[in-house]
Amino acid sequence: MSLTSALNTAQSIFNNTGTQSSVVSNNISNSSNSDYVRRQAMITTSLNGAQVVKISRAQEDALQKQWLKASAQDSGQQTLLGGLTDLKSIMGGNDYETSPANYLSTFREKLQAFRTSPSSTIAAQSAVTAAQDVANSLNNATKSVQAVRQGADKEIATQVATLNTLLAQFKTANDAVKSATATGGNPADALDERDKLLKQISAIVGVNAVDRDNGDMALYTTDGTVVFDTIPRTVTFVAQDTYTAQTKGNAIYIDGVALASGKGSTSTAQGSLQALLQVRDDIAPTFQSQLDEIAKSLVTMFSETGGAPATTQPGLFVWKTAVGTPGGTPSASGVIDGIAGTITVNTAVITSQGGDPMKLRDGSISGLTNLNPTGKSGFSDNLDALYTAMGTAQTFSATAGLSSNVNIMDYASNSIGWLEQYRSDATTASENTSAALSRSTEAYSNETGVNLDEELTLLLDIEQSYKAATKILNAVDEMLKSLLDIAS
Repeated sequence: MSLTSALNTAQSIFNNTGTQSSVVSNNISNSSNSDYVRRQAMITTSLNGAQVVKISRAQEDALQKQWLKASAQDSGQQTLLGGLTDLKSIMGGNDYETSPANYLSTFREKLQAFRTSPSSTIAAQSAVTAAQDVANSLNNATKSVQAVRQGADKEIATQVATLNTLLAQFKTANDAVKSATATGGNPADALDERDKLLKQISAIVGVNAVDRDNGDMALYTTDGTVVFDTIPRTVTFVAQDTYTAQTKGNAIYIDGVALASGKGSTSTAQGSLQALLQVRDDIAPTFQSQLDEIAKSLVTMFSETGGAPATTQPGLFVWKTAVGTPGGTPSASGVIDGIAGTITVNTAVITSQGGDPMKLRDGSISGLTNLNPTGKSGFSDNLDALYTAMGTAQTFSATAGLSSNVNIMDYASNSIGWLEQYRSDATTASENTSAALSRSTEAYSNETGVNLDEELTLLLDIEQSYKAATKILNAVDEMLKSLLDIAS
């Protein structure tokens, strides 16, 4: 080896180790950054010696796609579980102490006490108070269910705005990748930024990322709707100011195509938006329908018939229609949206409002008839009939998602069971999606993340290369000195 070759070799080593040291240092400084993908200096050897020809990025497309899918599924499932937990809290938590089923049970007990002591004003007042508690629980549950729907609606509006911002930022990052790729530059930093945005987008709406020429990327929803293709597609949504049982939430549109909601306790939702739609438009309305069916049954069950010709009017429980007018005895088989929010106890039996609770015993609340015209203190026929009716199977609307041929007590309990079963299944599913995301994260991180032990080991190898180059340079220096001494 000539002295010139030795000097060139040393120079090459110094250049390479400098670049390698810079790459390793950058890796180490980003070891805690989950959005950073490890870099590596690629060296080739030729007649001119070894040289760094490329700074490669440890990209794993297959693992990234799997992670994006797991992230979207987990985001949707966790969002669904959050909505179900909010609905459960309406009923008072684990014991469901504020549920209509609990108050209905107490009301029937008070009605039983009244029928055994039909002359007791105290027993009559206790039964009316228990009836008021039932009506209040239905009113409060309706308000809370609609509050959950409105909260989901507001969250949708927030996330849609965030998604549009992320897509605009994605365009900037994608353009930077294309520009660096086209000009032969290093797109690693731009790729990191684009991948970071892709992760955030997939948590809101599940997307399939399609790689194209020149580093370009397009995004599509799982059902094929374009989210990004050269330019971001507009995501639109109009929020509702208030929610009632009659309110229908607006759809989310991506590039003019409505986004479908998630389905089932193991939700099909890909991202949080579809899960929010599921809570707002499916689960909460179904639970509301169950409350409405309970209220409708109470109005019907406690209605009174009399007069000539015979008519039927609400008795103990009354309600108002959507336009605020007093409602009659329900005759339709379908759900009356919002009746649970307006049901109240007839003021004719409320003492504080000038009423007489004994009218419940006599069946004279509506004023159509009096089943105890002589005022017998031991009269209990009407109370017996009402008590029996509460334990008699009746027909409920099948659209409310529960068995349609049970008594009102069982129906109210089944409503709680339906919600709890849905929540329990969603909890199990959320544990599974969380575990899947954890495994995907670990696998992706192992391939693309920074391992400090490996980087420090590589740094030691670089140091040894540097020392070797130093020794070569020292040897050349000694040889040159010897030549100069000979020449002199």
